Amino acid sequence: MIKHMKINRFDEIEAWQLARELTKKIYRMTSKGKFAADFGLTRQIQNAAGSVMHNIAEGFDSDTNAEFLRFLRYAKRSCSEVQSELYIALDQKYISEAEFQDVHDYAGRTRATIRGFIKYLLAYSQKSSQVQRETGNRKRETQRQGGNQ
Repeated sequence: MIKHMKINRFDEIEAWQLARELTKKIYRMTSKGKFAADFGLTRQIQNAAGSVMHNIAEGFDSDTNAEFLRFLRYAKRSCSEVQSELYIALDQKYISEAEFQDVHDYAGRTRATIRGFIKYLLAYSQKSSQVQRETGNRKRETQRQGGNQ
C-alpha cells in the first residue's frame, strides 16, 4: 500500500534538497583555478545544476501531477547534463579524478532520488484514479439499485 506523504513546500522534497547541495558543489568547483576562467563551461554547468533545483520547485506549483511529473523529468535530465559537463571539465584538467567522481556520483544520487519520487507520484496517481473509479462505480450501482426498488 502506498503511504501518502504531505509536502507543504518544495524545499521539503528530498530531491530538491539534494539538488541544492549538488548546485553548491558545482559553484564551489567552478569558482577556482582554470575552471573559473572557462566562462562558457562554468555558466553551462551552473545553469544545469540550478535547473535541477528550479524544475523541482516550479513543478511543485503545478496544477496537476502530470505537469509536476514533466518538470521532475526535466530535473532528472539536468542531472545527466551536469554529469556530461563534468567529463569536459575532467578532460580539460579543470578538476581532479576525485572531484569528478564525488560530484558525478552526487548527481547520480540526485537523479536516482528524483526517479524514485517520479515512481512514487505515478503509483500514487494510479492508486487515486483506482479509488475514484471504484467510488464512481459504487455510486452508479447504488443509484441503479435505488431506481429498481
